[in-house]
Amino acid sequence: MALLERVATLLRANINDLLSKAEEPEKLARQLVLDMENQLMQVKTQVAIAIADQHLLTKKKEEQEDLYAQWVRKAELAVARQQDDLARSALERSLSHKRMMDGLSQQLTDQTAETETLRAAYTRLQQKLMETQAKVDMLVAQLRRSRAIERAGTAQAMLQSGPGRTKFAELAGKVNDADHRSRALRTMVTVASTESLDDRFTAMEQNDQVEALLLELKERQPRLD
Repeated sequence: MALLERVATLLRANINDLLSKAEEPEKLARQLVLDMENQLMQVKTQVAIAIADQHLLTKKKEEQEDLYAQWVRKAELAVARQQDDLARSALERSLSHKRMMDGLSQQLTDQTAETETLRAAYTRLQQKLMETQAKVDMLVAQLRRSRAIERAGTAQAMLQSGPGRTKFAELAGKVNDADHRSRALRTMVTVASTESLDDRFTAMEQNDQVEALLLELKERQPRLD
């Protein structure tokens, strides 16, 4: 499915690496968030469709199960009244419904698996979007502080410059601008990388908790001797 492939690409994306290499990190960050929001909406729609298809298949399977059971009962009644030909016809009908029931059962199994895959993709993409949005907010704050420092430095240089020092002030201002941008971006990437490491440990702890709860639930189940 092309949609799941696009989602997988977004999930594999190294946000920190992409932003650190971008010429316009703020613009790229906002575009990443927009792409994730669009994909999330598409996945959500597909999940709803998959669930609806699953319910429809379940209903059709149950209908065939009922018809199969009805024809088996009719066959039993015919046998009880010693009408073997009628019983055979009823059994043939019952087998026809059983084949349809088995086919729907397989379709339902496949559809259930697809639904769970889409649900898992939706959950993971939703988490990725929240993480990316947090990093974007941090990036925007870093860039705004950097721009404020640049403006303050430029104003100070203009106040301190005389008629004969204009060229020097312009050169110094350019050097300061480049230095501030470089330091701001390095700070942003460093903080984001630290957060990424923290996220990994948090995820590991959460997995441990989930496994512990699962083991506890299994231990509560009655044992079959």
